[in-house]
Amino acid sequence: MEQERISKIIKIGNFPHIRPVYIGGNYPVVVQTMWKDRLSFSDLQDAVGRIEALGALGCGLLRFAVPDIESAEVLGRLSEMVSMPLCADIHFDYKIALRCMDFPVSKIRINPGNIGNKEKIRAVLEKAAKCNIPLRIGVNAGSLPLDLRERVEQGFSTCEALVQAAQREISIFEEFGFTDYLVSMKASTIADTINANKILRLRTPTILHVGVTEAGPLTAGVVRNTAALLNLLAEGIGDTIRVSLSDTMENEVIAGREIISAAVQLAPGNARLKSGGVNIISCPRCGRHGFDTHGFTSRWLQKLYALDKDITVAIMGCEVNGPIEAKHADLGITGAGDKVLIFKNGEVIKTITTVEADAVFEEELNSL
Repeated sequence: MEQERISKIIKIGNFPHIRPVYIGGNYPVVVQTMWKDRLSFSDLQDAVGRIEALGALGCGLLRFAVPDIESAEVLGRLSEMVSMPLCADIHFDYKIALRCMDFPVSKIRINPGNIGNKEKIRAVLEKAAKCNIPLRIGVNAGSLPLDLRERVEQGFSTCEALVQAAQREISIFEEFGFTDYLVSMKASTIADTINANKILRLRTPTILHVGVTEAGPLTAGVVRNTAALLNLLAEGIGDTIRVSLSDTMENEVIAGREIISAAVQLAPGNARLKSGGVNIISCPRCGRHGFDTHGFTSRWLQKLYALDKDITVAIMGCEVNGPIEAKHADLGITGAGDKVLIFKNGEVIKTITTVEADAVFEEELNSL
């Protein structure tokens, strides 16, 4: 059962050229990802194009590691060039957070395990309040405050340590009157991630960013994140998600969208779990296949997810897994011998050659 929703909402992107994102309350769960490489000034133009493509895929917020002042300058320049809200991920040096806030960087993440003493946190909070920039309290199992780390080594519960680290930071934020924040508590284990978020959700109505950290490569990472996030989202826990993968940003966003779509089926009454866009179904392929489903799906995957159309597309491999099995699809493609079949709602509408397949498929897709 979904828990009663909190009323707190934060707006991320308080700058004229930024497309704002609202998190919390009854707003839809936001999918985000993290930039995978270190940026330089020479990378910025290419980065702008890729960020626009990520937005089309469904990414609402993009985070960047900012390890030094030079990185802060680069991110600051990028934040002036894009409409997507950008978040600076800060560890160790609070002065980097202060510098980021001289630019239209829309959110700052700090780690209570290594950001420094209360006065350093206070300096960050005061500038964030002045600049109207929200913060994320980002607690990681691998970088807990020293005393909690030592207790975990002695057998103390990791999930309880995550919660206590978050609560300490929340109390500092509230002591200084700063309320424009959200919290994440991430572990590389499914159980700790689930339990920490459920415990904190019972203790405080804070907005939660959820995800499994260091989840692994594509297959393992998707499985682990799905196991944790489906459990939480179905209970109404989680306002924004990041599917951490040792893979591309694009696949993180796609995985996040698919997890939310799956959660809709488990909690259909949860209005925050919005599923839309193209639903792709495809057969796994076997020795019977007459059509290269893997190659076609690979070529079309990101194009399909970027479409603003609520349709189902079927990519099938043979006459067994073809028009009849996928007759609920708005548009489908399969093959037999040297021919390719295009079908709509289970009815074959065109028989073409493999050379024509992509062009004809695109024409029919555009007509929907």
